[in-house]
Amino acid sequence: MVYPLSQHIGKPAKPIVKKGDPVLVGQRIAEADGFVSAHIACSCSGTVKAVEKRRTLTGAMLDCIVVDNDGQYNRAQGFGEREDVTGISREEILRRVQDAGIVGLGGAGFPTHVKLQPKDPSAIRYVIANGAECEPYLTCNDQLMRTRAEAIIEGLELVLSLFENAEGVIAIEDNKPVAIAAMKQAAEGKKRISVRALKTKYPEGGERTLIKVIAGVDYPAKLLPADVGCIVSNVGSLYAIQRAVVYREPLFSHVFTLSGDAVKNPGNFIVRDGTRFSELLEAAGGLKEGVTLKKALAGGPMMGIAMSSLDVPIMKMNNGLTLMSEDPEEVAERQMTSCLRCGRCSTVCPIGLIPQLMADAATVGDLERYEKKLYGLECVQCGSCTYICPAKRPLMQTFKQTKAEILARKRAEAGGKK
Repeated sequence: MVYPLSQHIGKPAKPIVKKGDPVLVGQRIAEADGFVSAHIACSCSGTVKAVEKRRTLTGAMLDCIVVDNDGQYNRAQGFGEREDVTGISREEILRRVQDAGIVGLGGAGFPTHVKLQPKDPSAIRYVIANGAECEPYLTCNDQLMRTRAEAIIEGLELVLSLFENAEGVIAIEDNKPVAIAAMKQAAEGKKRISVRALKTKYPEGGERTLIKVIAGVDYPAKLLPADVGCIVSNVGSLYAIQRAVVYREPLFSHVFTLSGDAVKNPGNFIVRDGTRFSELLEAAGGLKEGVTLKKALAGGPMMGIAMSSLDVPIMKMNNGLTLMSEDPEEVAERQMTSCLRCGRCSTVCPIGLIPQLMADAATVGDLERYEKKLYGLECVQCGSCTYICPAKRPLMQTFKQTKAEILARKRAEAGGKK
């Protein structure tokens, strides 16, 4: 089992174990190194094999803790028994969430204890439980809401107790009727909690889109949701909060979708962090007979990250693996033409940007125009423009690279000033 120390936005965690140390399920093996960081718990029992650099899903070599799994899954003491948390204090809720190492399980990986501590808690008007799950192929949150609805509601209630003026809204796309029914039943009679069925429309589950739909607020990327009175939390994160506060259980496993037309037995699983993607695929029956794997994506087909190998670890914020028998990008490259100036990319952009002009600026290296005139850093990288483009231009990929270049320059300039 391999545990990268960077499984969240912010500073990597610091290892607190060394080669040869015995470890147990739920035992903390790395500590947060700063406020915007997160603890890491072991998901198996065994012995620490090494603390070394290993390849991760992006291809980067990151510092990791490697554990030889003994297959016994012996648990550390101090968690697993339900506690009566009636009257639990705000400080204790936040401490248990932080101790559990919870991060956003919708993909971003932002440390949850940081999100739950805005400057002015009384200004928070909405706590939005994100159950939209608009990314194609991914259904793990749908399954979680169907089967763990009461626990999710309990997690939402715990979060609402931190914000006395907030209303809890569970946002679910209307193509998930079973999940909607389960969440409504679990929320029945609960104060300050409602279930909102949203139009099935990509990218309805994006944080900014949800806030616009629920709170009626549109805001620039430089602001945080808390700045406009909102806290947005994935339903998987709320489930983890319930486990952390009520059972004192660290985050060492989460729900995960294995899907795609190349998979023999697609489905939803509870996966232990540190497991290799290839192990999960093997346990689920592997690929379909006679099918050649052409594309592997960590996530779904719109926002997923292309993988060069499945022999890398599943991390906290990974919620799916999509395996495809054809590579849509290769097909698009063969069909790509010059921009047709049709404007379709602009009509589908959820932020109201002009991808056509952004791509032109990025191609010629005019980064100032890209950022200051065309607001390119506002792009949420949803992939809608790439999907709709009849010229098959790799717009989102261009914007990802351009944003990375701009941010790298900013960091270099900030470092030079110091």
